Amino acid sequence: MERSASINADPPRQPGSHGSCGGWRNWVGFWLLGLCNNFAYVVMLSAAHDILEKQESKNSTTSAPPELVGNVPSGNKSNSSGYDCSPVSTGAVLLADILPTLIIKLFAPFMIHVVPYGFRVLFCVAMAATSFLLVSFSSAVWMSIVGVIFASISAGLGELSFLSLSVFFDRNVLEGWGSGTGAAGVAGSLLYSGLIQAGVSPQITLLIMLVVPLVMFASYFYLLTPVPSLPQWRRSETEHPAEDSPEQERLIKESEDEERETSASAEDRSTGPLTLKEKGRVIKGLWPFVLPLGLVYFAEYFINQGLMELLFFHNFFLSHAEQYRWYQTLYQVGVLVSRSSLRCFKFRRVWIFSLLQMMNLVLLLFAVRFQFLPSAWIVFALILYEGLLGGAAYVNTFHFISKETESRYREFAMATASVGDSLGIALAGGAAFPVHDYFCSL
Repeated sequence: MERSASINADPPRQPGSHGSCGGWRNWVGFWLLGLCNNFAYVVMLSAAHDILEKQESKNSTTSAPPELVGNVPSGNKSNSSGYDCSPVSTGAVLLADILPTLIIKLFAPFMIHVVPYGFRVLFCVAMAATSFLLVSFSSAVWMSIVGVIFASISAGLGELSFLSLSVFFDRNVLEGWGSGTGAAGVAGSLLYSGLIQAGVSPQITLLIMLVVPLVMFASYFYLLTPVPSLPQWRRSETEHPAEDSPEQERLIKESEDEERETSASAEDRSTGPLTLKEKGRVIKGLWPFVLPLGLVYFAEYFINQGLMELLFFHNFFLSHAEQYRWYQTLYQVGVLVSRSSLRCFKFRRVWIFSLLQMMNLVLLLFAVRFQFLPSAWIVFALILYEGLLGGAAYVNTFHFISKETESRYREFAMATASVGDSLGIALAGGAAFPVHDYFCSL
């Protein structure tokens, strides 16, 4: 990434996107976009599992109550391990939900720039609504799986699009986005489980949640106050996001020496889409951010999907399923708190979060193997800490990418960097299988 003093400074204010009213509208708009974008992704895992379980019960003589995804039955008859294992690792569900998102994030940044944001948002809204409808009315396993895939497509395309969209607004909208995505995990799991606990069927619950895509639609089209340069329905081949006005750029360049002024002017004033050489240079500059982010998410999802179900304390007032549910809830709470902390806390050395998260992984891996932790309360604290690390790594990564990338490259950089967390999650899902099999064979 290209860096300079002018780039690192906060972008100048733009008409219509700032001010007391416009600034708060955009912050709230991005908060709601973050909440709605991740909401279907979070809920669909649980809902699809419930529907699949109900469908399977039609072909069996026993009927089991629906469980949230990842809840491991505490009395698995086929299990002879002391770890009270489920027949299949929860990593299998994670892979089914993350792979479509990963594929989109790997390839879409190189071609999605030709699609204006209005069409992208409409597509994400349609995919999210379709996922709720498919899983709600599914009569076969493949319909539920397709519903999960649609939710994953909506979340993946939405994340890279809204991160790119943020370059057209004041940088503080990233605070709203990060907080909203953190809230999605807590709100999604609590709302879904609360409605199920209240006696509402999974099908009706999913139909109620069709309001979420509608909120996403309203947040983007009616709440945000974008600048005129935002490519809403049409994208010119010559336009690129430039947060600095020509007059402001001229004043900045005049303060630089003649050689830098000449080279910077040639680059900043270039027109047309980015070349492959430019994209390659941007990607090379992103590695110091994307690699630590990927490691953080690899470690935490390895814990979540490979170790959490094995951290079971027999002499505790909560059952195995209840312990697992609280692990997941506390993780989401930690993510929400740290993703909402950007206004008060900024930390550029993201690699420190990855180091601390890997240490967390090693500690919990040994705790599973040797079972030396005396109480679930200690695990609760470690899981909350895990969520805090992951959320802080996410918001700080994208804050500093936005801050340190030149305006011409910022939109592409934000979209491309979003692959970091998904790649780490996918690798963690794959690694969870051998770990699960190893411990369950002991």
